[in-house]
Amino acid sequence: MIYLCVILAILLTVSVFYCIRFALTILRFQESLEEALDVINERYGSIADICERPLFYDSPEVKKVLEDIKFTRDALHSIAHSLTSDFELEEEENEGT
Repeated sequence: MIYLCVILAILLTVSVFYCIRFALTILRFQESLEEALDVINERYGSIADICERPLFYDSPEVKKVLEDIKFTRDALHSIAHSLTSDFELEEEENEGT
């Protein structure tokens, strides 16, 4: 019986170690994700401002670049929305209780 308790204690120690390690990894990932979302939000605002300006040059290249900027803006918005949609659901659930 003592051997079983020692083995279980060792397994518990190892599992707690890896749980804490995994939790710290998740927290670091969350912090870097929040920083990236802040940068995306800033860039989205500046890209949206550029897209709202009228074009004074009728070159096809300029129009293509503006179209690419608009697609990039939409892609950034889609990424930010998909990354934060789970957080919004959790916040709404927490506010409801």
